[in-house]
Amino acid sequence: MFDYDPVMYSRLLTTLTLAFHIIFATIGVGIPVMIALAEWIGIKRKDPHYILLARRWTRGFVITVAVGVVTGTSIGLQLSLLWPSFMQIAGQAIALPLFMEIFAFFFEAIFLGIYIYTWDRFKNPYIHFLFVIPVVIGSSASAFFITAVNAFMNTPQGFTLEGGKITQIDPIAAMFNPSLPTEISHVLTSAYATSAFILGAISAFALLRGRNHVYYKKALKLTMVAAFIFSFATALIGDFSGKFLAEYQPIKLAAAEWHFETAKEAPLVIGGILTETDAIKYGIKIPYALSFLAHGTIQSEVKGLNEFPRDQIPPLFIHYLFDAMVIIGIYMLAVSFLFMVADFVKKWNPYQKVILAGIIAAAPLAMFAIEYGWIFAEVGRQPWILYGYMRTSQGATTSEHVGTMFVLFSVLYLILAVTVIRVLRKMFTDNPAEKEIRETGLEGGLSG
Repeated sequence: MFDYDPVMYSRLLTTLTLAFHIIFATIGVGIPVMIALAEWIGIKRKDPHYILLARRWTRGFVITVAVGVVTGTSIGLQLSLLWPSFMQIAGQAIALPLFMEIFAFFFEAIFLGIYIYTWDRFKNPYIHFLFVIPVVIGSSASAFFITAVNAFMNTPQGFTLEGGKITQIDPIAAMFNPSLPTEISHVLTSAYATSAFILGAISAFALLRGRNHVYYKKALKLTMVAAFIFSFATALIGDFSGKFLAEYQPIKLAAAEWHFETAKEAPLVIGGILTETDAIKYGIKIPYALSFLAHGTIQSEVKGLNEFPRDQIPPLFIHYLFDAMVIIGIYMLAVSFLFMVADFVKKWNPYQKVILAGIIAAAPLAMFAIEYGWIFAEVGRQPWILYGYMRTSQGATTSEHVGTMFVLFSVLYLILAVTVIRVLRKMFTDNPAEKEIRETGLEGGLSG
C-alpha cells in the first residue's frame, strides 16, 4: 500500500483539467481570428469560397466552445476545492481578472449567437462581419484575464502578506504584474498560430486525399500565411520571455538550460542527459546563445543553479520541455515558410505530398508545444504556487477524496473528448464542402 498524498492528487487533477481545457481554450482564442480573416477576405474579394470557410469554421467552433465552457467551469471549481489556502490569500488579489474573464466570456457568447443567426440577414455583408469583431475581442480578452491570474502566480505583487493575512490589496497592480506582457503575448500568438495550423491541416488532409477543389487550396493558403506570421511573432516573443526569466525568475531559466555555474558567455544546451554529478552528456551546446537569450549580449553573465537553495530548484526535466517548444516552434515556422515560398515560385508546387504531410504533422505538434509550454510554466515555478510567498504543499487541500474526484473527472473528460470528435466528424463528413458548394450555389456569388 502507498500513502495517500492529497497534494499529489490535487496536482494531478489540476494538471489533467488544464491539459484537457487548454486544447479547447487555444481553439477558442485562435479560431475566431481565422473566421474573421476568412469572412473579411471573402467580402472584399467577393469570393464565396472564403465566406463558406467562415461559415464552416464557425459551426465547428461552436462545438468546441461548448466543451470549453465545461472544462473552464471545472477549473474554477477546482481552484476553490483543491487549493483553498491559496485562494484564501491570493483570491482576494486576483478577484478582478477572474471576474473580468467571466464578463469577457459573456460578451463573446452574446455576439457569437448574434453572428451565427444573422447570416444573410443584411444586404451589406460588412454589417454581419462587424458582429465577429466582438467575438474576437471577447475570446482574446478571456485569455488575457485568465493569463493575468497565472502571471500573478509567477510574479505576485499588489498586496502585503503579514502573519498569513493579506492586506493593502491593489487589484490593478496585482493584475498588471511584470509577467503579464510577455506571458499574454506568448499565449495569444501561440493560440493564433496553433489554430491556423489546425485549420490548415484539415485542408491539407483533404488535398492529400485527392480532393483538389480550389476551396481547400484557398483555405490552405490563408491558414499558412497566418500561421507563418503568428509563428514568427511567437518566436520573437519567446526571446523576450527568456530575457524576462533572466530578470525575474533566473532559477527557472537556469533549470531549463541545465546551467549550474554562474558564467559569462554561457552556451545554450539542446538535448543531452544529466548525470548524477550534474554533468551533461550528449547535449548540443550552442556557444554564447544562453547569454544572448538572457540579456541580449554574448558577454553577459547568467546565474547558475548553484547560486540558489537546493530546495527551491524546480524539476530539471523541464529542460526537455523547453527544447521541445523551441524545436516545434522552428518546425512550424519552417513548414509555413516553405509553403509560402513554393506558392510564390511558379515552377514549384505548394500542394505536393511532402509539404502537405508536413502541414498535417504541424497541427498536433503545435498543440503539444502549447501543452509543453504550460507544463514548463507551472512546473518551472515549483516548489511555489505563489512565487516567493506560498509553496504548493501549503496551498493544497487536505481532503481524502481527491483521488475519487480524479477518477470522476477523468471519465468526464473522456466522454467529452469522444463526443466532440464524433460530433465534429459527423458534422463535416456528412456535409463536405464540395457538396455544400453544389447545393447552395455558392460559386455564383456571396449570397447563400
